[in-house]
Amino acid sequence: MHQNNRGIKQGDRLLKMQGKLDRGPVEFKTHIAEQEGEIMAIATHDVISVPPSTSIIAAVEQMTKCGFRRLPVTDAGTKKLRGIITSGDVINFMGGGDKYKLVQVKHNGNLLSAVNENVRTIMTQQTVTLPHEATIRDAVKVIVEKRIGGLPIVDNDGVLIGIVTERDVVRVLGAQQSSLKVEDVMSSTLRVTAPECPIETVARDMTKYRFRRLPVVSDDVVYGIVTATDLMCYLGSREVFSRLTTGNVSEVMGLPVRTLIGGNLFTTTPEKSINEAAREMLEKNIGALPVIEGSRLIGLLTEFDLVRAFARG
Repeated sequence: MHQNNRGIKQGDRLLKMQGKLDRGPVEFKTHIAEQEGEIMAIATHDVISVPPSTSIIAAVEQMTKCGFRRLPVTDAGTKKLRGIITSGDVINFMGGGDKYKLVQVKHNGNLLSAVNENVRTIMTQQTVTLPHEATIRDAVKVIVEKRIGGLPIVDNDGVLIGIVTERDVVRVLGAQQSSLKVEDVMSSTLRVTAPECPIETVARDMTKYRFRRLPVVSDDVVYGIVTATDLMCYLGSREVFSRLTTGNVSEVMGLPVRTLIGGNLFTTTPEKSINEAAREMLEKNIGALPVIEGSRLIGLLTEFDLVRAFARG
């Protein structure tokens, strides 16, 4: 197991950088025209789902292959919604929280054995849903109040008929012109981690604080950004198994988080309009942009921040 005390210490620190400008509260009012049933106009209709008997690894592989952050769990015959598995559930299972007990206690720490359990053992069962007659405003209200990134849509019998995500809402609301800039809506008090921080520590932080992503910072310079999806794909791509020798989860979760970081790092600046930032996030298919000012990280702009900003009022 790779350990690094400096990494663990930095992994639990808060980065508070307000930059050169005074960033106070901003009032923004907009109006969303409401029409019953309009949510189905922006939702995905042909939703991929899995039955409760599917193995954890099969569900995670499906999510990894399709690039999903969440996967509804439905009865095989009726397609009635029984739950949902998210990237957050997966990292909780891998060592982030209470679902790790399935690995640690029932399977004695053996990840190879635990991933063959049914997906119902780690899925979120009390799923927040929307009715098919919901409006976009209804979806925005739930996303903002409950901080949920995706909502299954069900008919009157509880049958899954669609799913709507933060990204769907950003795509619609982002077309509205706003005078707001990135600095007005970004999260400026950030919890960050360090490149040498163990993956297990990152998983615990994400689960404890309900984060989907953490900037990876070394000496106040952005090294990258690690997401819950990155951790999930570590398992779903089976890369995690190639690193196992005994099968014990500690072998792979003790590796430094820099192991998971790759590809291009896209960033934005505080003075950019939120419309432009939203377009960039949609074009690049990413859920967040680190905000850089004078080569320093001063904030993070997420899809959630954009939904809350576009819909405020």
